[in-house]
Amino acid sequence: MRWVLSALLLGFCATTLAQEARRPEPNTRVPKGVARYTPSGFPDRIVASPAQDASTGFSAAWRTDTRVSAPQLEIVVAGDSPDMGEPRRIEATSRPLKTENGEAHHHRADVDGLQPDTLYAWRVQGDRTWSAWHHTRTAAAATAPLTLLYFGDTQNKNVSLTTRVVREAMRAAPEARLALFAGDLVSGGDGEDDNEWGEWFEANEVLPTSLVVAPAPGNHEYFEEFEDTPQERRVLGAHWPVTFALPGNGVAQARRTTYWFDYQDVRVVVIDGTSALDLGTAKAQAAWLDQALASNPHRWSIVLTHQPFFSPREGRDNVLLRQHLLPVIRKRKVDLVLQGHDHVYGRLKHEAPTPVFVVSVTGAKQYRLSEEARKTMRPVAEDTQLFQVLRFDGPRLRYEARTATGRLYDAFDLVDGGAAGKQLVEHAEGRIEERTCTRAETLKGRADRCWE
Repeated sequence: MRWVLSALLLGFCATTLAQEARRPEPNTRVPKGVARYTPSGFPDRIVASPAQDASTGFSAAWRTDTRVSAPQLEIVVAGDSPDMGEPRRIEATSRPLKTENGEAHHHRADVDGLQPDTLYAWRVQGDRTWSAWHHTRTAAAATAPLTLLYFGDTQNKNVSLTTRVVREAMRAAPEARLALFAGDLVSGGDGEDDNEWGEWFEANEVLPTSLVVAPAPGNHEYFEEFEDTPQERRVLGAHWPVTFALPGNGVAQARRTTYWFDYQDVRVVVIDGTSALDLGTAKAQAAWLDQALASNPHRWSIVLTHQPFFSPREGRDNVLLRQHLLPVIRKRKVDLVLQGHDHVYGRLKHEAPTPVFVVSVTGAKQYRLSEEARKTMRPVAEDTQLFQVLRFDGPRLRYEARTATGRLYDAFDLVDGGAAGKQLVEHAEGRIEERTCTRAETLKGRADRCWE
C-alpha cells in the first residue's frame, strides 16, 4: 500500500510539474524586482554596423554607466601574436539614456580608412577597463563571394528562444559577414524595454561583434504617445538611436530609421514601414529610395523593411507601401525584399523572377496564415522559427530558409543572365514538408495566434 501511495504521489507531482511547465512564459527571464541588466563600468551591448562603404569602415556602439563620458575605440590589424602592434585610437561620442535599469551612457565610434577584406581586431573602453578584442573583417571586392544572414522578428522571449536560432544560423554559415534584422527586435511598451534590449544582446551572443549588423526598425521600436487620446501618435523609442551606430544617409523625414550601404556586390537599402504607414513619410521615402537604387553600381540589390508589401496574415493590408514604394522597387528591379512583422513564413508567387518578396520570423511569437497567403505564396509556414542564409557568388545568389533545428525549408537561386535578365531557379530537393499550426489556441487562450 505504501508503495502504491508513493507511486500515486509521484505521478501527481509529475503531472503538476508538467502543467506548470505549460504555463505561458514571461517575455523576459528577469523576475520582478531583479536588476539583471544594470549598466556598469564594463562595456556591454557592443555591436558593429556597416559604414556606407563597408569595405573601408564600420561603426560601433556600446553601453556603460555614467562614469564613462569620453571613451575610445582601439583598432589594429588582427595578428596571431598577442602583440598586434600599436592600435589606432578613435574618440567616441556619448549620449545618456535613463531606463528602468538606471542611467547609462551609450557610445558611438566611427571607424574609417580601413583596408578592404582585412581582419581587424578592435575593442572599446569602459571605466578604467576595456572590452575583449573583437574580430571584424571588412568587405572584400565586388567579385568576391559573400554570405549574409537574414532574421525576421526576434521580439519576444529573446534569451529563451531566439538564442538557439542565432546559434544554429552561425553554425550553418560560419563564413557570414553581415546580418540583416527585419525589425521588431524587441517587444517594448511594457516597462521592461531595457531588459528586453539586454536580452536581445544576450541572445545574439558573439554575432554583433563578429559580423556587422544592419537592422530595420519595426513598429515595436516605436511607442504610442498620448495613447487613446486625439493626440495619439507614433514616437520612435529612445533605445533605437543609441543602440546601433547606423549610416546617417537616410531620408530627411526619417533620418534615424532609414539608410543604405554597399557590401561587396550588393546595395542594401533599409526603409521604415512604420514611419511610412503611420507618420506620412511614404512619398518622401519613395523618392529617396528611387535615388538610392538608381545610383547602385552593383549587380544585386536588397530592400529590407519590417511591414510586408503583401501581408500573409489575415486582416493586414499595407496599402501605402504598395502605392508609393512598390513602383520604385519594380522600376529599379530590386532582387530581394526581405520583411518581417507577420510572424509566419511566406514567399510570394509571382510571374516575374524578381523582385522576390519574403516574410520570415525568428522569434517565439507565431501567428496564423491568411487564406489569401495560402493561395498566393509558396512555400508558407506557421509555428516555425527560421533563419535565412544568402550566398552571393558572381552571377548567382543562393537563398536558403532553415528552421531552428537547421532543416531546409525553402531554397532557390537567382541567376544573372546578363542581357537576358535574372532567372529564379527553384530547389525543392531536401526541403521538409510545409508546416502548419496544429494548436486550436495559445496557452493564453488566443485562437488568432499559434504561440506567444
